[in-house]
Amino acid sequence: MKLLLSSLFLCLFLQTQATDYHVGPGQTYTNINDVPWESMNAGDNVFIHYRAVPYYEKWVINVPGTSIQPFSVIGVLGPGGERPIISGNGATTRQQLSYWNEERSVIKVGGSSTPADGMPSHIVIENLEIRSGHTSYSFTDDNGSPGAYSLNAASIHVEKVNTLFIRNCVIHDSGNGIFIASNSNDVLIEKNHIYGNGNVSSSFEHNTYTEANGITYQYNRFGPLRLGAAGNNLKDRSAGLVVRYNYIEGGNRLLDMVETGNSSIQNDPAYRKTFIYGNILIEEDGGNSQVLHYGGDGGNSSSYRKGKLYFYNNSLYSIRAGTTTLARLSTNDETADIRNNILYVTASGENFAYLDASGLIEIRNNLIKSGWQNSHQGGGFNGTVTDDGSSIETSDPGFNNGPAYDFSLLSTSLAINSGTGLHPDASGNGVDMEYVNHQAGQLRPTNGNMDVGGYEYAGTVPVELSNPFRATLSGKSVRLTWSTASEFQVKHFLIERMDDPDTHSWITMPKGSPFSYEVIDENSPAGKVIYQLWELTMDGRKSSIGKDQIFINDQRLQLLSNLVQDQLHLIMPPGFKDKTWKIIHASGRLIDSGILNSQEIQVMNYPSGKYFLIVESHPPISFIKL
Repeated sequence: MKLLLSSLFLCLFLQTQATDYHVGPGQTYTNINDVPWESMNAGDNVFIHYRAVPYYEKWVINVPGTSIQPFSVIGVLGPGGERPIISGNGATTRQQLSYWNEERSVIKVGGSSTPADGMPSHIVIENLEIRSGHTSYSFTDDNGSPGAYSLNAASIHVEKVNTLFIRNCVIHDSGNGIFIASNSNDVLIEKNHIYGNGNVSSSFEHNTYTEANGITYQYNRFGPLRLGAAGNNLKDRSAGLVVRYNYIEGGNRLLDMVETGNSSIQNDPAYRKTFIYGNILIEEDGGNSQVLHYGGDGGNSSSYRKGKLYFYNNSLYSIRAGTTTLARLSTNDETADIRNNILYVTASGENFAYLDASGLIEIRNNLIKSGWQNSHQGGGFNGTVTDDGSSIETSDPGFNNGPAYDFSLLSTSLAINSGTGLHPDASGNGVDMEYVNHQAGQLRPTNGNMDVGGYEYAGTVPVELSNPFRATLSGKSVRLTWSTASEFQVKHFLIERMDDPDTHSWITMPKGSPFSYEVIDENSPAGKVIYQLWELTMDGRKSSIGKDQIFINDQRLQLLSNLVQDQLHLIMPPGFKDKTWKIIHASGRLIDSGILNSQEIQVMNYPSGKYFLIVESHPPISFIKL
C-alpha cells in the first residue's frame, strides 16, 4: 500500500531569510568575534560550525527580532553530532562591542551600549556547548583589558528579553548555568543538558536561576552540580512556570520555586499557579532532604507566592539512606495538589514524608510505600495533609529497572491504570508527552485509564512487524516503509513527524493488504527529523511500534556570501536551473528579473543597500550590495 504526502505534511512556518553569517573552518568568518554583532538585524542567522578546538570567545546579543524573523545563533553539528564548544576560559570579546556586566557571562542577552540598548526579542540559541563562565577563569573584555568572572557568572546571562528559545545546548562548568533576570518574558528552555555548575560551598548559584514572566522547561536533562556546590538544580522566581517532561538529578534541592521581587511578575495571576508534571526526579544522598521548595526564601512572607503548586504524574526515585521530604511549603498560604505520582524511596516507607513544617496539600492516587508520614517535624508540624484514601501502597513500584534508572513500567506494576483525572486548573497542561533518555520526548501512549508516574505502560502491542519501520532518502523526499506479520484489532496506523518536541505532523494510514506499507514524505525540513509509527486499536489504545530518524541535507538555494560587490554567487542544488528569479529592493521596488541559467547574477550597477532574491516559490534570500 502506497501513499503520497505531498500536501499532508504542512509547512508550519514561512520565514523571510535575511543575512546568514557562517563561522568556522572554511567559512566566511574564521572566528566568532569576526561577526559584526553590533549590526545584526531581525531575521539574521549566525551559524557556528563545529571544530575540534573550542571557540574561546564571548559576546552580547541585542537584536529586536520578530516572530516571523527571529534572530538565531545556531551551532552546526560535527560529523558525529558534536556541538561547537564556546568556552569562557581565556575568552576574548569583540572590541567593537560595548556592554556592562561582562564578568557575568559567556553569552549575554540584552544590556549593551554597542549594539544600542533596546529590548532583544525572538532570540534563538541552539546546538551549542557553552561552558566555563566561572570565577576560576579569566577573559579579555571589550576594551582589550583582562577580566575575571564573578561568582554568579553564567554560561548564558539574560538581562532582558521578549521571547527566548534555548534549545539542544550543553551548559556546564559555570557559576550559574543559565541566569535569566526579571525583565524577561516568554522563555522556552528545552532539550538541553545542564550540569556541573555552581560554586563549592555556596548555595547562591545553581544549574538554572530564572525569573521571567512566562517560562517553560521541557525535555531537559539536569545533572548534578559541581562537586561540593550547595546550590539547587532548578531555582525559579517566575510567573507562569511550567516544568514538564524533564530528567532532574541531584542538587541541594531538585526544584526551588520562591518569591519574586518584581511587581509585574508578582501581580500576574500566573504567579500563583505553578505546574510540575511528567518529570523524572532522582533524589540523591547528601544535600537537603527536601525534593522541592515552594513559597519564598527572603524572610518577608508577605511577598511569597501564596499560590498553588500542581504536582502530578512525576516519577520520584530517592536513594537517600535517611529521610526524604517531598515538599517544603514556606507558609500555610502555600498549597499543593499532589496526584498521580510514583513517590518511591529505597529506604523504608516511614522515611518518606509529604511536607516539612507547613503548607496545605491534597493527595490522591499516588503510588507510595506504606508507612509514609505527613511530616518528620513531629510537634513542629502545623500544616495540613488532606488524603482522600486513594493511595496505592506497595513496596515495589514496578519499574523495569529502578537501580539502572529505567523508570518505565513492567506489565505487573500497580501504577498501571491507577491514575485519576487532573485538577480542573490543569486543563491546559495535560500529560500528553513523556521524557525520552536523553533530551527528547515522545507522545505518551493512551491505554485505558491514565497510569501514575512519568511513563505510561503501552500494553501488549497487537502488531507484529516482519520488517522494521525505516526512513530512507529517496531523492528530495523521505521514504517510510514497514511490513507486518500480523495485525490484531488494528484500526489504522499513525505516522508522527517530529522536527522538534513542539513541532509534530501527522498522517493517518489505513490498514493494507498484504501487510506492506510505503509512505512518501515530500515536505520534510532540512536537518534531523524523527519519524514515529503508532498503531491505533479498535478499543482506542495507541502504542508506538517503530521509530527512525534521518538527516536531510539542506536543499535550499543559498548565497556564497550575503555581502556582495559585483555579482551574486549561488549555491544551487539540482532543480533550480531555468527557474525565474527577481530581485526586490528592501523598499519593495522590483529591481531586476531573469532566468537562472548560471550560478552568478550580475548586480554591479545596483545602488548600495539591502535586497531580496526571490526564485519562484523559494523563500526570499536577503543580501547587502556594498
